[in-house]
Amino acid sequence: LEVGTGFHPELSGRDNIFLSGTILGLRYAEVKKHVDEIIDFSGVEKFIDTPVKRYSSGMQVKLAFAVALYLEPEILIVDEVLAVGDATFQSRCLDRVTELKRAGTTIVFISHNLHAVGRLCERTLLLRRGEIVSDGPTDGVIAEYERSLSSLTPSTPHGDPIIKQPQAVEIVSLGFYDSQNRKTTSFKTGESLWAVVEYRVNEPLEN
Repeated sequence: LEVGTGFHPELSGRDNIFLSGTILGLRYAEVKKHVDEIIDFSGVEKFIDTPVKRYSSGMQVKLAFAVALYLEPEILIVDEVLAVGDATFQSRCLDRVTELKRAGTTIVFISHNLHAVGRLCERTLLLRRGEIVSDGPTDGVIAEYERSLSSLTPSTPHGDPIIKQPQAVEIVSLGFYDSQNRKTTSFKTGESLWAVVEYRVNEPLEN
């Protein structure tokens, strides 16, 4: 079921853990066994006895995903859920999903977060308009995806101003360079990049 299914806005976060766990097929005793871990994992322990209608959408997703990760399922489908939450929470999620994977859970991980895909997945499918474009080892499929992005990125001809109207300053070109000073439009998470802006000043300016 979708993360957050069954959450009731008038109930506290703690009550919603039990409600959501029950809807997802757990017995009360099973939820109770994990409730402290779920609360700790979610990072919303300070507000756990507050009605979830007072939570931000991010807090609700954190709590709901924490419940889902302690279900101990045979198959877990994770669809872009790491698009929310801060970096610390996302890292905890990846660690927990990795634990489930080691325990024998089948993980189907759908994401545009290439760093997470590279960390979690040994085999990757690249889809375009619902069709399988590539299927194989993750490193190779990610490289193919990045090449496809490079070919789709529009470029501005050198010397042709991006802003057409007369301006005091015109931006002529924008280029991105990697740590080896090679011009490119594709970067991996964590890599260094340089942004080089070329501009033309048409009249004296202050500040």
